[in-house]
Amino acid sequence: MKTTSKRFDEALKKLYTAFHNKTLNPEDCKQCAVGNILDKSDIWKHMTNLHGSIKLNYVGLVHQNLGRRFNGYTPIELLKIEASFLEGCGYRLGKTYCHKPDFYKSQDILFNGLNAVVATLCELDGVKNVMNCGALFDYEIKEQLKLQSA
Repeated sequence: MKTTSKRFDEALKKLYTAFHNKTLNPEDCKQCAVGNILDKSDIWKHMTNLHGSIKLNYVGLVHQNLGRRFNGYTPIELLKIEASFLEGCGYRLGKTYCHKPDFYKSQDILFNGLNAVVATLCELDGVKNVMNCGALFDYEIKEQLKLQSA
């Protein structure tokens, strides 16, 4: 699948490969969503003080303010991607904690995390969610919500 963003296409390829090679792990900074996007690097973890936080620390702010990008993503975008992955995997994120769920390595849980990451990547690049299969079936969530409220 080709979109208008090279960073999106590259990130999607890396995440797809990691998921199918079973090298996607929310507890390993080099194998989480952002670790895979950054070519198995953990440099991103030094940009925040808490796993799962979207608040940049001093190092992250310096990189952000200098306009640095890592494989096309700014530090704040990387933190948003990782937070969406963790939330999708069932983690509870707070301002001072990150609670890990049981069975966080099951393929079903990892797929949920991957789905959340792809939605975030699409949002960051302003494209429709490529994981939304509703379009395939000509189905709109709005219609479902109308039926539920009636």
